[in-house]
Amino acid sequence: MSDAPVLLSLETISRFISDVFVGIGVPLEDAAICAEILTESDRRGIDSHGIARLKTIYYDRIKEGIQFPVTNFEITREGPTTAVVDGHDGMGHVIAKRAMDMAIAKAKKFGMGMVAVRNSTHYGIAGYYATMATKENMIGITGTNARPSVAPTFGVENMLGTNPLTIGLPTDEDFPFVIDCATSLTQRGKIEVYARQNKPMPEGWVIDRNGESTTDSIQVLSDLVKGTAALTPLGGIGEETAGYKGYGYSTVVEILSSALQSGAYMKALLGFQDGKKVPYHLGHFFIAIDVNAFIHPEEFKKTAGNILRDLRASQKMPGHEYIYTAGEKEYNATKERTVKGVPINSETQKEIRLMHDQLNLKGYDFTF
Repeated sequence: MSDAPVLLSLETISRFISDVFVGIGVPLEDAAICAEILTESDRRGIDSHGIARLKTIYYDRIKEGIQFPVTNFEITREGPTTAVVDGHDGMGHVIAKRAMDMAIAKAKKFGMGMVAVRNSTHYGIAGYYATMATKENMIGITGTNARPSVAPTFGVENMLGTNPLTIGLPTDEDFPFVIDCATSLTQRGKIEVYARQNKPMPEGWVIDRNGESTTDSIQVLSDLVKGTAALTPLGGIGEETAGYKGYGYSTVVEILSSALQSGAYMKALLGFQDGKKVPYHLGHFFIAIDVNAFIHPEEFKKTAGNILRDLRASQKMPGHEYIYTAGEKEYNATKERTVKGVPINSETQKEIRLMHDQLNLKGYDFTF
């Protein structure tokens, strides 16, 4: 097996992910949803949340019994514009997609809809759910808490998750504006990418218990689990570069992902109890806002598009020829990867081969 990346088509990736999920007990229809969302991550160039996460975040957890392949989607409370859902530790992608579908349906009827979710699992890229709304000429907002890995400003203990606050806005361009990022300076998936390449991380991403920056990506992954290292909030260490802003937004996501539905939060999301692995019990929230309740969608989209185009046309920094807007790089990656395929690194190749062999899957010609 070569250390060089190999290219797999998006069709092959989607089919393989679906077959793996079916092979470990996920119903076919649900497996297709999970495959669609994971493949969308690879399609958009977000390598940290696609097939590279299949084994460690989903396959292994289902095998360990801390995530359930069959999803029990229970609506525990509902009003005209709101709902609370209990996912019973099923497939996070399935729970999240159904929850955003509910929010969109309510928004179509009443202008706005919001659904809060408890007892869920990792739901992949948050931008997928925001984009569901933009396709319906709606504003989409979602957030999720996660296992603790981020220290509060002036702290060194991992208390908060990477907690993305994700917003999608429809535009008159070929792609929506979608800002999908963690409220920490980086997130575990990006560190995993550095570790697979045996590369050090940039300064300031992670601190040790003395509050000092550490850059050993392989060691950090172990230290994050042990709680002896923590990610820094968006803005970085301390207040000088406004780390308190990322810390504040992360706290907003933590509260909205738990307090609305009496869900688990912070240290209760560690995934361990009495030294044994347990489900993570994650919380999410989904908001859909129908633009048509305010203004004709085409007017909104034209204004949004004009804003983005004006930003790109503004004066460039010396040495830089282009200004991007959120969602544009993902759109460009989609165009390229739809034709060329997705680069799969050597570590992920090994994991694919392992799952393929363990499940005795047929119809694949993996030459790596």
